[in-house]
Amino acid sequence: MERRSFLKKAAVGGLAAGTVAAPAIVRAQPKIQWRMAASWPKSLATLYGTAELIAQRVGEITDGKFEIRAFAAGEIVPALAVLDAVQAGTVELGHTASYYYVGKDPAFALGCAIPFGMTTRQMNAWWYFGGGREAMAPLYKDYGCVAFPAGNTGTQMGGWYRKEIKTVADLKGLKFRIAGIAGLGLSKLGVIPQVLGGPDIYPALEKGTIDAAEWVGPYDDEKLGFQKVAKYYYYPAWWEGGPMIVTLANEKKFAELPKDYQAALRTACGQANAWMMAKYDAENPPALRRLLASGVQLRPFSREIMEASEKAMYEVYEELGAKSPHWKRIYPEYMKFRNEEFMWFRVAEAAYANYAFFSKVSPKL
Repeated sequence: MERRSFLKKAAVGGLAAGTVAAPAIVRAQPKIQWRMAASWPKSLATLYGTAELIAQRVGEITDGKFEIRAFAAGEIVPALAVLDAVQAGTVELGHTASYYYVGKDPAFALGCAIPFGMTTRQMNAWWYFGGGREAMAPLYKDYGCVAFPAGNTGTQMGGWYRKEIKTVADLKGLKFRIAGIAGLGLSKLGVIPQVLGGPDIYPALEKGTIDAAEWVGPYDDEKLGFQKVAKYYYYPAWWEGGPMIVTLANEKKFAELPKDYQAALRTACGQANAWMMAKYDAENPPALRRLLASGVQLRPFSREIMEASEKAMYEVYEELGAKSPHWKRIYPEYMKFRNEEFMWFRVAEAAYANYAFFSKVSPKL
């Protein structure tokens, strides 16, 4: 009886001691200040807002000891130079889309989005449980970085066009701003791909330097004002079924962080990964309604265009295997996982969506 009483008191005492000691551990950690370069302008409250969220959460978790300051595209480096800045140590962190760097290695697209690839949930499944993280790590290591999922836009819109695009023939000669490797496939169909960062798209479309442009979806597109300079809004972005946004950390700098700070950064990125998608899902529906009310013409890509584009992309994928060892190594396993996911999603998700999204019984509120 006395022994049980002693153990009980010891346990309570240990709990109390742990409660007191925990803040002391935080206070003992060093004060560290890092910079994060984002690929987004400040006007985009979801993309740039996610970078700010990461910085905020890391500060909260570490009691202000690990301070991260986010910078918008162009404040330190241009939108498409974030990887270079992190690799060089100009900044410790970047918030970006890895497919911006396919000019360095096309396999970077596999860590973000490839045409006719996986959706948001499928990308998360691949990264966390399907070997995606392990498959992509050697590529990021080649550039002195480690990557953490830190957002996803969901399936995007197919972009803004000055004229209607009804057939494959209408694509010929089209100067189209598009990211990732989709431009390689579209070039086979006569498109002239243009790679531009977010802040540069509107001026190019307004001046006629480009004929069409894709960005994200209604909420962001409305903020950037594309509806003012192009009338036709197409869907879906077959090249971006679920683009994963990443936080890149300089590998050497990350390894030097206290373990608690490493965990804080990973935790903040994990929250950001959920937060971005939720915000887009909440903001896109009313934004689309506003765009349509302003006179925007919503159009689906024809099946002819979709099928021609898909065939062109599979040709590209075969070609990339001969050019990039990382692509040759990652792509087959990516596609194996993607095909398994597609099989499962056809059974439950697609069956539910095909009925419920078009139900004539559902009450209209």
